[in-house]
Amino acid sequence: MNLSQNQPIGVIDSGVGGISVLKCMRELLPNEYFIYVADSKYAPYGEKTNVEITSRVLAAFEFLNKQYVKSVVVACNTATASSIQILRDEFNYPIIGMEPAVKPASNISTNKIIGILATSGTLSSAKFSALLTHHETDIHFITQPCFGLVELVEKADLESAELQELLKKYIDPLLKKDIDTLVLGCTHYSFLKPAIRKLIPNHIHIVDTGNAVANHLKHVLTEKNLLNKSGTLGVTDFWSNSLDQNADQVIKKLWSQNLNTFSYKGIWA
Repeated sequence: MNLSQNQPIGVIDSGVGGISVLKCMRELLPNEYFIYVADSKYAPYGEKTNVEITSRVLAAFEFLNKQYVKSVVVACNTATASSIQILRDEFNYPIIGMEPAVKPASNISTNKIIGILATSGTLSSAKFSALLTHHETDIHFITQPCFGLVELVEKADLESAELQELLKKYIDPLLKKDIDTLVLGCTHYSFLKPAIRKLIPNHIHIVDTGNAVANHLKHVLTEKNLLNKSGTLGVTDFWSNSLDQNADQVIKKLWSQNLNTFSYKGIWA
């Protein structure tokens, strides 16, 4: 397959969480054309089997291949853990995955006690286990599965009493363990930073991976001479299969970027 600089970049997630990563990529790569695919109908991925997740991810790739993408970012920790190697074996364009920001958190932490909020799917994956093992020689990681948070973010609920109650339930045990760094191991959780910040002391660092993924994407595109150099501001198209009639409004609220280059295309599958 011959790839060109002007082709779009695909971004997929189990739902709208990957928009948090897309915002970082949009800021760093203003000339690129992005196509975001939300598999909201099947969210969350965290409680599905690897086979189920891979099936959904391949469906999203099939759709993006029809848009002639030059690269795809799998903006979902759970999907990356389940499917990234299968995808790289199947497709011959650059595929960027995600993993919880364990390495940068390890560099930041002073007392070497780090809390990790993630889906059960991410926490139970072999890829995540290997990641922790690589870094835990002198660091104590405390993992916390977070049921229900993805579903609330999918509705753009970022501040309700229900949300605050769930966050407190998940964060309090980590605070009792004296963490000084908190890793957000799901792209959906990045939208909850303001709510999380209200529940933790100011000295605790909050770490996610959006900027790191954006920088890695730029590096890969540059290395393969696929960086868009047109000088024209790129557009961002959003597709979803959400059953929510307000899906476009949820995306618009979470995007909150330049709406002049925002386009909600509708249902993809």
